[in-house]
Amino acid sequence: MAQFPTTRLRRMRQHDWTRRLMRETTLTPSDLIWTLVVSDRANPREPVASMPGVDRLSPAAAADAARQARALGIPAIALFPHIDPALKNAAGSEAGNPDGLVAQAIKAMKDAAPEVGIICDVALDPFTDHGHDGLMEDGVILNDATVERLCDQALMQARAGCDVIAPSDMMDGRVGEIRAALDSEGFEHVLILSYAAKYASAFYGPYRDAIGSSAALKGDKKTYQMDPANTDEALREVELDIAEGADMVMVKPGLPYLDIVARVKTAFALPTYVFQVSGEYAMIEAAAANGWIDGERAMLESLMAFRRAGADGVLTYFAPRAAKILNG
Repeated sequence: MAQFPTTRLRRMRQHDWTRRLMRETTLTPSDLIWTLVVSDRANPREPVASMPGVDRLSPAAAADAARQARALGIPAIALFPHIDPALKNAAGSEAGNPDGLVAQAIKAMKDAAPEVGIICDVALDPFTDHGHDGLMEDGVILNDATVERLCDQALMQARAGCDVIAPSDMMDGRVGEIRAALDSEGFEHVLILSYAAKYASAFYGPYRDAIGSSAALKGDKKTYQMDPANTDEALREVELDIAEGADMVMVKPGLPYLDIVARVKTAFALPTYVFQVSGEYAMIEAAAANGWIDGERAMLESLMAFRRAGADGVLTYFAPRAAKILNG
């Protein structure tokens, strides 16, 4: 009777070069989108206490970040604004200001490094005095009235030079309306990256500190962001956004939703991105600061996990740090 050789999977793990030859998933700076908070305060940099290593940047400092992204090979930066509380109101009217912080930052960054893509968040929460992503009446978020305001916000961003409009509000029908508004003004070339499956998550806390909405937020966002218990609903949300004209889709948060990333990519084969959110970043940083984990290894492992799940790219606060390591 023939004696079959013993299968030893460890043979291919014994050297660095053999491990590299059989590696199924890659991670490069081209897979990273740098999430960056800009501020209208005078200081060029202002640390975010709950996110060690992350600063709010002035438009001039953001321009320097764009140059850094270009040098590191990071293809795009996603912008999020922190504005003076005195400019906030119930209507979030500052969101559409053509001379406001977001427009200033876009112009400064595109002037500094036009090769770097600029992605702009479309939602009202950084601009409202109640901290919600939409207009509110008697405690209820108004869907259609909010969508109208979001179209104005998206048009302002496109006029300022934004490359990618990224609606994160989770209002029904907003992708189609924004696409129509952009096209009607000759912005057919502007892309839409939809926050298609965005969950009502506990992992957003440090971000709300970073943009200054945490203290203002009244109630929660469960009537428009998704229930963390649901997966099939995520596919319905993604399918609708694709039908309305989304060029790319996103899952948010990241590590707790790797199953959603995999399902979305498998089901639609559309460019699919994932957001490693502020709470994920803060947990890794806090554990590393306490000596409980190797922070650098955990950072890279988490980013690789997104790629392994099927993500084409990752929005992350770690982008410049990771890119420096990946570049050797």
